[in-house]
Amino acid sequence: MNRVLPGFAVSLGYTITVLTALLVIPLVALSIKAAELSPAQFMAAAWSERARSTYYLSFGASAVAASINVMIGMLLAWVLVRYDFWGRRFLDALIDLPFALPTAVAGLVFSLLLVKNGWYGQFLIPLGIQGAYSRLGIIVVLVFVGLPFVVRTVQPVLESLEGDTEEAAAMLGANRWQTMRHVLLPAVRPSLMTGFALSFARGIGEYGSVIFISGNMPYKTEIAPVLIVARLEEFSFAEANSIAVVLVVLSLVSLAAVNWLERRSRRYAS
Repeated sequence: MNRVLPGFAVSLGYTITVLTALLVIPLVALSIKAAELSPAQFMAAAWSERARSTYYLSFGASAVAASINVMIGMLLAWVLVRYDFWGRRFLDALIDLPFALPTAVAGLVFSLLLVKNGWYGQFLIPLGIQGAYSRLGIIVVLVFVGLPFVVRTVQPVLESLEGDTEEAAAMLGANRWQTMRHVLLPAVRPSLMTGFALSFARGIGEYGSVIFISGNMPYKTEIAPVLIVARLEEFSFAEANSIAVVLVVLSLVSLAAVNWLERRSRRYAS
């Protein structure tokens, strides 16, 4: 069969080679290293009470942060696309700051802001809201590092939607909520799911910002990547690889579920 674009075989070969070198071989090496343990040793290392608490926190905090990012990201994208105001370009550029800023800097800054004498902490702690060295602080930094993914996936879709559609809905008697629900959300739902998936995946693997603000307390504020580093510092390489294998498997399952929901959203939207 003749293809319109030439070079398919060469392009596919390069693609497979790169994916094999960067993804497949490292995953195989990780699995082989973890296989040095017996099944009982593997379960004891990868599914201990401490390990399970890190999985729950990593995935739970990432899901909460990604959900918050969907709401905030939709609002920011809407403002950037639909309104023209002084400082709009600066705000648009500021959205990408978490991409360029080292995440360790973000964790350090938020930990300073949320401590008892910090700019935020001096108001929150008297209200009983503990930000630094808590799960709330972890969610805050995950929101910070994941927000650009949602904004940048939703923004092009909103730009492609003509404002005439919303005006037509208003002329037909739809209020703002009905316009949002029946006109805008069906169009942007697939991109929102994509942004959620990217923000969620970013949160699962986040390390630099979390270690400064979480306190790394076992069973309370310790995430899975921190436990892996702790095992490496103890020279328990096989145990660290076992935890990494479970983290990879859970991440793949979670992302597969999100991608399935995204495909369903696209099918219903069309």
